[in-house]
Amino acid sequence: MTGISAQSMSASRAVRWWLLAVAALIALMVLVGGATRLTESGLSIVEWKPVTGTLPPLTDAQWHEAFEGYKKIPQYRELNAGMSLGEFKTIFWWEWSHRLLGRFIGMAYLLPFLWFLWRGAFNAELKRRLWLIFGLGALQGAIGWWMVASGLSQRTEVSQYRLAVHLLLALIIFSAIVWTLRRMSERPPIIAPLRLKITSVALLALTFLQIYFGALVAGLRAGRVYNTWPEIDGAFIPSTARLFFEEPWWRNLFDNTLTVQFEHRMTAYALLALALWHAIDATRARAASAVIGGAWWMVAAIIVQATLGILTLLNQVPIDLALAHQAVAIVVLTLAVLQAERFAMRQAQPRAKDSAIPIGQPG
Repeated sequence: MTGISAQSMSASRAVRWWLLAVAALIALMVLVGGATRLTESGLSIVEWKPVTGTLPPLTDAQWHEAFEGYKKIPQYRELNAGMSLGEFKTIFWWEWSHRLLGRFIGMAYLLPFLWFLWRGAFNAELKRRLWLIFGLGALQGAIGWWMVASGLSQRTEVSQYRLAVHLLLALIIFSAIVWTLRRMSERPPIIAPLRLKITSVALLALTFLQIYFGALVAGLRAGRVYNTWPEIDGAFIPSTARLFFEEPWWRNLFDNTLTVQFEHRMTAYALLALALWHAIDATRARAASAVIGGAWWMVAAIIVQATLGILTLLNQVPIDLALAHQAVAIVVLTLAVLQAERFAMRQAQPRAKDSAIPIGQPG
């Protein structure tokens, strides 16, 4: 039994390190994607070649061919007419690196996954979770091209709707991996008032909503339009006529740069208020130390995130501050996932020997 237990623990440890590495790569991918957006590089590659596109242009003729393809889309004609080949190469490398990293993540997930499957390293529940994550990853590749395609014919940038979906799905995959990692840990369930469980789920949902609004802000370049704080367009709360002038009214929530930035700000305030409420409530309820610590860490991360957001806005979105703002958003999301998962435990997790089948045993 001791030998089997040691084998099982070793297998479980290997799976954890693999998932942790994939989660880190996805976080890096989100930041590279943000840089690609900020440098207006996302439309520099106008074809989707999942296999042959792995190689960049290697000859002068291939570079000119790629450049000629870019010259055919509206972004070049309306925004970058007269761009030199050297300038084109700069934006090309950002987009190529983003796509290459996506391919690398796919392989970093798929090959170890197949190996662990072959060696029978997963129990049934873990296997289902990991197949689902694989399916979402495959869908993400298709959505990436769906997003790029929106900017190749009639627009000078990608659709902010599709950009938001692309980012949100990446972070759903990231969150699913973080959740799965926590579920592989052996620990007792959290006993806490129901209201704490409800607010932890609300915090996670509100974090995703805030990230979605942030993607719309990026897609519309709304952060470059209104660069004052705490006022926006001359008031803390702009006039209704300015917020809802498009018809039908709901389009303003997604297309009106003022409304999109305003809802991003208001959601940030709501998120901070809810996080503070949750942390104070957990402290007063004398919840488990992990719950109280997780709640206050999230408050701290949200304050840092809001500060970076304000600085990014006031400085008209410099790339370093914008990427720092995005990086801390991933930290906030991670903390929200961990906090919600703590309350999702309904019974003690099985011991390590049951959470992963020993390597070499049939699964």
